[in-house]
Amino acid sequence: MKFFARYIAGLLSCALLFSAVRAQQNEAARNDEFEVLKNLEIFSAVYKNAELVYVDGVNPGSLIKTALDAMLRTLDPYTVYIPEAEIEDFRIMTEGEYGGIGSTIHARDGWIYISDPYEGFPADQAGLKPGDRIVAINGESTQGKNVSDVSALLKGQAGTSLVLLVEREGSKPKEYNLVRREIKIKNVTYSGMLRDEVGYIRQDGFTQGAVDEVRQAFLDLREKGMKYLVYDLRYNGGGLLNEAVDIVNLFYRKGVPVVSTKGKLNDRNYTYHTSKDPVDTEIPIVFLTSRGTASASEILTGAMQDYDRAVLVGERTFGKGLVQNILPLPYNAQMKVTVAKYYIPSGRCVQALDYSHKDENGHALPIPDSLRNAFKTAAGRVVYDGDGIEPDVEVESPIMSEVAISLVTKFLIFDYANRYAAKHDKIGEIAKFEVSDAVYNDFLAFMKDKDYKYQLPCEKVLERFKTEAQNDSCWNEVAPSFALLEETLAKVKTDDLIKNKKEIASLLREEIISRYYYQSGRAEAELQGDETVNEAIEVLLDSKRYHNLLSGKASQKE
Repeated sequence: MKFFARYIAGLLSCALLFSAVRAQQNEAARNDEFEVLKNLEIFSAVYKNAELVYVDGVNPGSLIKTALDAMLRTLDPYTVYIPEAEIEDFRIMTEGEYGGIGSTIHARDGWIYISDPYEGFPADQAGLKPGDRIVAINGESTQGKNVSDVSALLKGQAGTSLVLLVEREGSKPKEYNLVRREIKIKNVTYSGMLRDEVGYIRQDGFTQGAVDEVRQAFLDLREKGMKYLVYDLRYNGGGLLNEAVDIVNLFYRKGVPVVSTKGKLNDRNYTYHTSKDPVDTEIPIVFLTSRGTASASEILTGAMQDYDRAVLVGERTFGKGLVQNILPLPYNAQMKVTVAKYYIPSGRCVQALDYSHKDENGHALPIPDSLRNAFKTAAGRVVYDGDGIEPDVEVESPIMSEVAISLVTKFLIFDYANRYAAKHDKIGEIAKFEVSDAVYNDFLAFMKDKDYKYQLPCEKVLERFKTEAQNDSCWNEVAPSFALLEETLAKVKTDDLIKNKKEIASLLREEIISRYYYQSGRAEAELQGDETVNEAIEVLLDSKRYHNLLSGKASQKE
């Protein structure tokens, strides 16, 4: 109970502090103070009773964390409590560095498997492969553990050692002695030339040093003859605000505002400007966006659009116009809290959801069209706030078929790539590798005894219909017709591996290539047949259309 006594003392100290600070404020503030004190007292009493008398006993740390998580969840998804045990994961998100073996992992069938080793890091150097099952770490079984549990065991201070017991399909478990290293996650996943004069940069993160990676990739491409740039930020969830500001500065002049933050406290109100000489203010650029382009990615693309410096091609962005800070808490804990909204150069905020207004289920409501405001870019183009950033040229991302989703989520594409790599030492150049008919037929043979059941959207409708028909007591009359429909749909699905061959072969190609060329190879493989990339190239190579889009004189398709 000593912990509880210290906890209550802490609450009382907080209460006294509130009282001292607010003693001289007006009546409304004193009412707020009373509400705070009252609810702190109620909370402490509830916790005390649970700790003292709950029949099965409670875990104090877990109980408090649950309460804190539930409380903060009523604000927005980005304001969270971070206990000391989870600090390392948040450091990785901002710094992009951690001590570990250098591999992603996934859970499956109650075990943890290697997904993608990073080239040149301990897991790769030790010979670990995708699909290897981690049986134990330092003698501790991983069976039944989740990804977070195993990830924590794999991470640690650089230079420390660990022993993995690993089982590969068709082989007996084998021990691997690894030494952890400082792992730096790349922000620029891939860069290269798409055509003779068209360069490409794919950025997947905004951790510390992102601007340096982008600068170097850009300079390398320019040395190779790049005169046009496709800059891919699709599904980039953002990160550090200052990195976005500095990347804008690579392509736009010194001394202009990029983003302003406005919060409850004056010290959260600040405008970030470009502060250095740019690298290139003239090269035509197309940014690729998607519904997964968020936060710092929206600052970058939004500023480039507002200054008419680049054309945006793809989908409307996510719409996260909120800024978070990390605040210290007692006992080495932290709190990530939303402290401000941000506004890009035109003056618009891209935030799409209003977390101060929620429906009866607690879901934040979208900002209605009637409350969205018009702003203008530097060239006078009309842009709007309140729902992400609308691209200048819209290209929808392709929707995966139900069968393809099943093959990916059940790891069948993954498994076949492992099997292929085990039988082939090399595949040659990425650009020349194709999934031939022979390879696809081998995949079909591999699939004969595999379970890849899935539901078509119409089957889900039929399932609901069946339930309603049974409830309405008319099932006996409609059952024969229903059975015929089910039989017909089953026949339709039987041929899905053939009907969707092009899509599935593309997924197989990307997965197989990643076995030989790692993450950068997968990124390069994904470019083949990419409609958004192809549209971007068309925009860049059509000088008139490119400049008309920036001046507002062109429609999406001229």
